[in-house]
Amino acid sequence: MNKPQILIVEDDAAVSNLISTTMETQNYQYHRAKTGSGAVMDALSYHPDVVLLDLGLPDMDGVDIIKKIRSWSNMPIIVVSARSEDNDKVAALDAGADDYLTKPFSVDELLARLRVALRRVRYDSEKASEESSVYENGDLKIDYAAGCVYRAGEEIHLTPIEYKLLCVLAKNTGKVLTHNYIFKAVWGSSDGADISSLRVFMATLRKKLEVDSTHPRFIQTHIGVGYRMLRQSPAGS
Repeated sequence: MNKPQILIVEDDAAVSNLISTTMETQNYQYHRAKTGSGAVMDALSYHPDVVLLDLGLPDMDGVDIIKKIRSWSNMPIIVVSARSEDNDKVAALDAGADDYLTKPFSVDELLARLRVALRRVRYDSEKASEESSVYENGDLKIDYAAGCVYRAGEEIHLTPIEYKLLCVLAKNTGKVLTHNYIFKAVWGSSDGADISSLRVFMATLRKKLEVDSTHPRFIQTHIGVGYRMLRQSPAGS
């Protein structure tokens, strides 16, 4: 199996060195860029599996870099930034970032986020040739053609809104989806979006989906930002 290729976009030498050393301990291959323009060029020529992106670069805002990469690629982008405000996270995620890690961060957390992104890369490549009409995640199964949902072989009856919410999350497994993204995907617009009503829909969906809705295995809440469908091990493994 080929070693994962990581593009590190960071102008702070100390942080860049820390991340690079961490990549070496995991036997990951990496390439480093210090500017936004360099990052875009390296993403085009280097074709990394994952991009680790600082938002505060000297020549270009990180959100603009995300938009540029998203115009031609779906490669996972994990933002690693000192900006900790919810609106900064939402802006990066709405632009197309997959995840957001706030500085200072622990090496263990960085590696955990990277593993999630790399699992998505592997899963996407395995499924790319299939164009399957069935989604499977652990013991959760969605039959898109029939519009049916099953958990552990038992059919779960969802309302039309709950089903649309689940499909949006499932088709973006491993990726944090902002409230705005979900409103646009499910209701067609985020105008007049009522986050409290979205919370209610998510709560009822969780009750039907999860064995224990207080300890969800599938739908993870990112407070003030949105939701993520977590990738589970295959049923029976």
